[in-house]
Amino acid sequence: MSLSLLFKALADPTRRAVLQELRAGERSAGELAQKFPLARSTLSQHLGVLREAGLVEVEVRGNRRVYRLAASVMEEALAYLLELGKGDEEDEKAHPKHLGLDG
Repeated sequence: MSLSLLFKALADPTRRAVLQELRAGERSAGELAQKFPLARSTLSQHLGVLREAGLVEVEVRGNRRVYRLAASVMEEALAYLLELGKGDEEDEKAHPKHLGLDG
């Protein structure tokens, strides 16, 4: 998982809205296009960024592309963010101020 790609994907409100829509279940590209007032090429670019970040998976069914959340990447990202939070607490405990060493 590339954190840079992940954070780039999550930085855009449209991509977050697509992820929110996919939380309810898989959707075809056409179904997603009906939900978002975007040119199909623009939506396709957003879906490409989400796929590249590993946040969504796509399956070709006949002439349709069906998208779904890739839960494992979301779980990894959440675990990473939780670890960052723990790291901050540990850093604060090791800070000289907490150890009585700041004079």
